[in-house]
Amino acid sequence: MSIRKLVVALCASATLLSGTAKAAPLTLEQITALAQSGVGDEAVVAKIKSTGTHMDLSVEQMLELKKKGLTGPILAALLDSPATAPTAQQFSLTSPDPAVLHPAGVYLLDAGKGHMVRIDPTTTNQAKTGGIFGYALTGGLASASIKASIQNASARVHAAERTPTFYFFFDESNPQVGNAPSSWASGTAATVTSPSEFTLIKLITKDGRREARVGSMNIAGAKTGVMDKDRVAFDYQMVRPGVYKIQPKAELAPGEYGFLFSLNGMGNGGALSARIFDFSI
Repeated sequence: MSIRKLVVALCASATLLSGTAKAAPLTLEQITALAQSGVGDEAVVAKIKSTGTHMDLSVEQMLELKKKGLTGPILAALLDSPATAPTAQQFSLTSPDPAVLHPAGVYLLDAGKGHMVRIDPTTTNQAKTGGIFGYALTGGLASASIKASIQNASARVHAAERTPTFYFFFDESNPQVGNAPSSWASGTAATVTSPSEFTLIKLITKDGRREARVGSMNIAGAKTGVMDKDRVAFDYQMVRPGVYKIQPKAELAPGEYGFLFSLNGMGNGGALSARIFDFSI
C-alpha cells in the first residue's frame, strides 16, 4: 500500500472510531482506502451508514470498484444507504423560521422577541353541568350546559399581540424521522394532520379554573360541541408540507383561549378526553 493510501486509511479509520468527529459523506477514495486497509466489511458498512453516504453507481463503476477490493456488502451499502436522518440536535424549539425543523406541536410566534414558544397541551380534568336549577325549575325551558373544566386560572403561554400568529408542525413536517418528539402522540390526537381539525375557543374563567362549553340541553333537545358564541374564527395556510401558519380573523379581546381538538362523542365523555393548546391575551 502506498504511503498516501495509508494516510487516507488511517484518517478515515480515526474518523470512524471518534465519537466527536463530525460525520460527513465519504468519498470513493476514502471508501476504497478503508476497504484496502483491512478494517473489515462491517466497519466500512457501518461508516457508510452513519455518514449517510449514498452513491448511484453504474455497472461499470461497480465492476471497477470490485477490482479495487470493494466487496458486495460494501457496494450494497453504498447503493442502499439513505441520507442521514435529522438528529435531535437539528430540531429547534425556538427558531422563528418555519423552514427549520421543529418537534411536532403548536407554537406561538413571539415577534417582539424573535422566537417561537411551544404550547404544551392541557387535558381537561373534569366535566360538569351548569344551569341545572333553572332547567329543573322551568321544566326544561331554560337550558343546562355541559362544560369541560381546565385547571388553573390562566395559561402558561401569553400572547403579546391581539392578533397572534401560530405555527402548527405536524408529523409530516419531519418525514425522515419516524420517532421525532410529537404533541400528537397520544389520545385523540394520533391522526391529526390539519388545523381544520381544531376549534379556536374563548374560555370562561371561573373560581380559579377555566371552562369550555361543550354541550347544552333543554326541553327542545340537546346540542353537543363547542357553542357558537365561544368559537373564534381563524385562517390558516400551508407553509410547507406538514407546517401551517394560523391567525385569528379578528383581534382577540384580553382573556383565555385555546385550540381544541374536534371532539368525538362530546358530552361528559368527550369533555374528559379533550386536549387544549391554551394561551392568554
